[in-house]
Amino acid sequence: MAVSLKLQKRLAASVLKCGKRKIWLDPNEINEITLANSRRNIHKLHRDGLIIKKPAVVHSRARVKARNEAKRKGRHTGIGKRMGTANARLPFKVLWMRRIRVLRRLLKKMRDAKKIDKHIYHNLYVLSKGNQFKNKRVLLEAIHELKAVNLKEKALAEQADARKGRAKSRLERKAAREAKKAADAAAADQATN
Repeated sequence: MAVSLKLQKRLAASVLKCGKRKIWLDPNEINEITLANSRRNIHKLHRDGLIIKKPAVVHSRARVKARNEAKRKGRHTGIGKRMGTANARLPFKVLWMRRIRVLRRLLKKMRDAKKIDKHIYHNLYVLSKGNQFKNKRVLLEAIHELKAVNLKEKALAEQADARKGRAKSRLERKAAREAKKAADAAAADQATN
């Protein structure tokens, strides 16, 4: 009849701080192990190598790593492998947040660097909120266009001002000439009288 080593196994598990399934009792030394009925005796047997704590079972992640590597390349991600909707897998809101943050960051950077004034900034901020620009490149193009338009308007305004100034000075000269002519005529009349 086999000897029960239940007590020894329980004590060994407690002493070695592991589960009972991790305890190995030497089958050739059963008689000696049977006599061990205290923790101190169990500890001594462990030092002698009659009771051993089995090593942890290896749970390899090699296959998982290989699969993840393949997924990074785009394998195993076809229609048959997808469980959620497109929105559940990568929410539209997340995409929107990424895009709007990029655009707003660019606008703020350009305003702080004095590349655009606060009026252009505000116009473009509102337009980007209204989904006008699909990416950074399109927004940059819009900025360049707006700046070009503003420069053109400024140049035209300056030309108009210059033209007005020239016309005004011409009128003033003409008025001065006429006044001088009138004064000369009045002086001539007085001289004849």
